[in-house]
Amino acid sequence: MIRTDMPSPPPGPTKPPKSLLRAVAWMTGTLLSFTFMAIAVRELSGQIHSFQIMLFRSIGALVILLPFAVVMGRAIWRTNNLKLQFGRNTVHFAAQLGWITGIGLLPLAEVFAIEFTAPIWATIMAVLFLGERLNRGRIVAVVLGFVGILVILRPGVAAIDHGTIAVLGAAVGFAMTLSITKFMTRTDAPVTILLYMSVIQLPMGITLSAFVWVTPDWLQFFWLFVVGAVGLSAHYCTAKALSIADQTIVVPMDFMRLPLIIGVGFLVYGETAQLPVLLGALLIFAGNYYSIRLENQKSRAKQTDL
Repeated sequence: MIRTDMPSPPPGPTKPPKSLLRAVAWMTGTLLSFTFMAIAVRELSGQIHSFQIMLFRSIGALVILLPFAVVMGRAIWRTNNLKLQFGRNTVHFAAQLGWITGIGLLPLAEVFAIEFTAPIWATIMAVLFLGERLNRGRIVAVVLGFVGILVILRPGVAAIDHGTIAVLGAAVGFAMTLSITKFMTRTDAPVTILLYMSVIQLPMGITLSAFVWVTPDWLQFFWLFVVGAVGLSAHYCTAKALSIADQTIVVPMDFMRLPLIIGVGFLVYGETAQLPVLLGALLIFAGNYYSIRLENQKSRAKQTDL
């Protein structure tokens, strides 16, 4: 006879859903990709010009994408935005050059902290050029973002050098490419966008590298291959994570790049993150996260009303 008056066992720990674990796994790939890219660029800095780094980045990406091109055939080249492909990749090429320049001149933590302003610039551009409206969340993100960047740069207190300007320009460039990519993904597959990125940026790298060419040694070839491989994997892992989980989950995980790169900077290069950099990055993250969370709440409320 089964007794029905026995107390129920205490509930065990709730297991996270498989989708969340998959998103965490893909974002771990993103974090490692960006970290290894920063290390590879730092190792090449002062030895191999940034033009050559960009050239080998395109070559490495094309080697990885070649099997996809063979399997998909002509479909992988199908795009409705050929002019935008050229425009996007010209801006992205310049932004990458700015990022690489900053990696060679600034502490790694400062580069990553400034780079987190890209969503703020993207919000401003979306309002100015895509007709999107400002709301409370976006206003908070922009205001906290500007306060955060002022805390990091401390104009009038600390000197703003070429590396800082280069990374700021890179963040604006990444924001432009983010806005263009958001529009292009309505019709173009992500793998198509990545392929055009590599194909269009390849002749740019070849042309500019001809003026500064230095034949790499075997160790430099290794780091150049790392740049090409992880540059592609970072984009792919982020896209996969966003396809599985909400931005409110993905964005905090992306922000973990900062403590990770702080650890790498300290252990590998003896760098110490300054308090203003950490505080400014926290303000930037808080604004971005608040905006995304508010957008998701509004989206769910609309779905409920329907």
